[in-house]
Amino acid sequence: MARVVSIGETYTINDRMNQLVLAHLDARAWRATLPGQRGRTIAAIFAHVHNIRCKWIRLTAPHVGVPVRLDRTRCTPRQAGIALARSAARCVAMLTDPELTTFHRDGWAKRWPVGPSMLAYMITHDAHHRGQVCMLAHQLGYPLPNEVGYGIWAWERLAGPV
Repeated sequence: MARVVSIGETYTINDRMNQLVLAHLDARAWRATLPGQRGRTIAAIFAHVHNIRCKWIRLTAPHVGVPVRLDRTRCTPRQAGIALARSAARCVAMLTDPELTTFHRDGWAKRWPVGPSMLAYMITHDAHHRGQVCMLAHQLGYPLPNEVGYGIWAWERLAGPV
């Protein structure tokens, strides 16, 4: 019988996907841009993911501790990995705080109840940007190894021992 994974564990698995991508990303892709394009670099994308998490925490649960934001133009892959791990841990604290009743994602957005929809929104945000990173790395000529592309779908392995 499969074990039930908690909301906090689910978000932790989501962040392990980010860490897996970061660990296997070719360093040359970190600040590279596509010729003629003005989009975000991979560094800026990972900084954005972390910084948005910081905003969610600041607006929803500042008592868990708001991590230091990343500078998208200066952060290194190592700094991004550490920052993402820290913001993920604080997001888990926020997601599992029994005192919280509403999630506030942005100043312009309506609040909504804490629970599965909050978790789904947070994971969807990460997944969207993780997909951008994977696609951009490929377009830049630095595709991630197949083990990473398939590995981010292996939730049972990312969850750890059963």
